[in-house]
Amino acid sequence: MPDKKYKLPTDKKHKRIIKVQVKTNPNYGKPPNERDIDELLSCGVINLDKPSGPTSHQVDSWIKGIFNIEKVGHGGTLDPNATGVLPIGIGDATKALQALLLAGKEYIGIMKLHKDADKKKILNVCNSFVGEISQIPPLRSAVKRVKRKRQIYYFEIIQIENRDVLFRVGCESGTYVRTLCVDIGKKLKTSAHLAELRRTRVGNFSEENSFILQDLKDAYIFWKEEKDDKDITSIIHPVERLLDHLPKIVIRDSAVDALCHGANLAVPGVVEIDSDIKKGDMIAVLTMKNEGVAIANSLMSTEEIIQKDKGVSASLVRVLMNKGTYPSIWKKA
Repeated sequence: MPDKKYKLPTDKKHKRIIKVQVKTNPNYGKPPNERDIDELLSCGVINLDKPSGPTSHQVDSWIKGIFNIEKVGHGGTLDPNATGVLPIGIGDATKALQALLLAGKEYIGIMKLHKDADKKKILNVCNSFVGEISQIPPLRSAVKRVKRKRQIYYFEIIQIENRDVLFRVGCESGTYVRTLCVDIGKKLKTSAHLAELRRTRVGNFSEENSFILQDLKDAYIFWKEEKDDKDITSIIHPVERLLDHLPKIVIRDSAVDALCHGANLAVPGVVEIDSDIKKGDMIAVLTMKNEGVAIANSLMSTEEIIQKDKGVSASLVRVLMNKGTYPSIWKKA
């Protein structure tokens, strides 16, 4: 559990409202925690502790080799020298990685000042960056270098030793911590740069329950050669872990296959809904067995969906479930 002082937006708890009482058919689908290893390898998530040295894309390539699979992707690129939490999607779970764009991130780093500065001034300047800031991405970045706004949720100074400042920062996805240190240095009038960086959280993925590459390799070998799946099932999680932080709508069995074919979610298909959904929110659409069906944008608030009997409640962003998992009992055009 994260320290109460250092909360990211993803730590918010959602309350579920039941719109209508219905039952799910046990003959279709499967609760995520009942999936076997082959199913997890075709659509699973790993909380990887990235080592210093390789790029995030090189790590993807190594995992492809370890598991002998073709499709691997990561959520939130880490620089080669940075370490820490790197969520990995394997197989079809790569479709859900975009959900992490709304997951806050936490880093611990060392900022090196180029001149001496008063400790109180360092504390005050760093604290002034909490809230909305503007950044221009660094020269060596994969995005267009235009000014953009990002949220800093907290900035804690852990220790100051000479010109080295050890800090913890919680920030919005897409924040450049390297640029943040440069901007702090400018405001301090000392100049500064980021000397070391470790990512400790991405939403609900934390360093405490992460695994190194060697863990992955050992677990896969034990499973293949010793038929021991205990380690590998503790490492590979169902794709739904990527949706933990999103507000959710639960739908009827009869609505599932229509969404798998690209239909938007109509109000009559809604069974349960989280209490705090606003129009325009990114949401996760689940079956009554808690399987991820799709990522969508809400077209109505919770109150509207509860009150209305018809209309389109959400538009699809990405379908996650395979067609035919649930029976097709909707009318095709």
